[in-house]
Formats: sequence, structure tokens, C-alpha cells
Amino acid sequence: MKRRNTIISAVLIAIAVVLIVVLYNSIMRPVKFENEYNRRSEQVITKLKDLRACQELYKSAHGEFCNDIDSLLLFLETGKVPMVQKSFLPGYDPDAMTEFEAQKKGLLRRDTTWVEPIKKLVEEKKLLTPAEKVAELKYIPFSKDNKEVFEMNAKKVNKGGLEVPVFQITAPIATYTFGMERQDVINRKAELEDKNKYPGWKVGDLEQPITDGNWE
Repeated sequence: MKRRNTIISAVLIAIAVVLIVVLYNSIMRPVKFENEYNRRSEQVITKLKDLRACQELYKSAHGEFCNDIDSLLLFLETGKVPMVQKSFLPGYDPDAMTEFEAQKKGLLRRDTTWVEPIKKLVEEKKLLTPAEKVAELKYIPFSKDNKEVFEMNAKKVNKGGLEVPVFQITAPIATYTFGMERQDVINRKAELEDKNKYPGWKVGDLEQPITDGNWE
């Protein structure tokens, strides 16, 4: 009898442990998904910010946005854009005067030179990706083999009788969530679509002249 009670107690304890583990996992699963989703999204958004900066510089040089991501990246390496470079003359003291005051006193010279777009972006601190990794900007982080490419489109829309250039760059949710729990991804996509939001991350818009990202 005693042995029987011992066995029953052990079984009950095992069942309790299993229930605790199941309950813990059910509670932590959405937390883990959210943490991983946010971690991945952060890297995707960083690239979208950089691609936006590249598009804005491309537009300043060509009067329109680029419609092809490879052409945009080639522009960074081979194009030319004007950049104002500053040089200070002897007598300038950054602790005693502002740049504006230095310019008034003739101690600051500004010269416009033509440089590669990537150099301008780096020197103006508008690029978050290291210059040596710019060629990888087109790939969506965490996508299959890290080789799925951002979808980029550009065109002109009529606004008030004027043809206005617009662009859009997207990363569908299925790309950067590759390898994550499929049902959780499906649920998140459905949540976004129910709110009439783009199911993923994007910057720009093909119907209106905005360059905002949908994380902003």
C-alpha cells in the first residue's frame, strides 16, 4: 500500500511539473516572439532608413527616385554629388567662437566639391550601415539565407497638376521572420491587416509624396 501511494505521489508530481512547464511556455511564448520580432525589426528598419537616405540623395542628383535597388547602390559607388567641405584658417578657436562667427571673420572657408554619394552620406552621418557593407543594403536581414531583396518601386504621381516623384521600399513580414514560429507570424500578419496596416515594414508610399516609414 505504501509503495502504491509513493508511485501515485510520484506520478502526480510529474503531472504537476509537466503542467507547470506547459503553463510557463504558454505564457512565455508570446513574450519570446515579441522580443525576437522586435530584434529583427530593428535591423530591417535600420536598412530602410539607410535606403531612404540613398533615395533622397539620388533624387537630389536626378530629380526623381530610383526604381531599381541595384542601380541605386551602383549610384552610391560611381555617381557624383556636390558636397560642401569646410576648412578653418589659422586663428580659429572652436572654444571661443561659433562656425558662424568664424565665417564672418574670414576664418572659415567653404568649398563645393564633387564626391561619390557614399562619401557624402558617411561624412554627413546619414548612413548607419558601415561603408564597406553598403553592397549588402539590398538584402533583408533574417530572410532565407539572408538573400531576399527589399522590393523597391518609384514613379511619379499627379498632385495638384504637378508630377511629383514618389518611392516605396518594402520588407514583407514573411521575409524577416523566416524560421520563427509560423502560427505566431500568421497571427501578427492578421493583426496588422485587421488594422489596415502594411504587414511588414516599409518606407515611402507610391500614392502620396511622403518618405516616412511605417514605424514612425
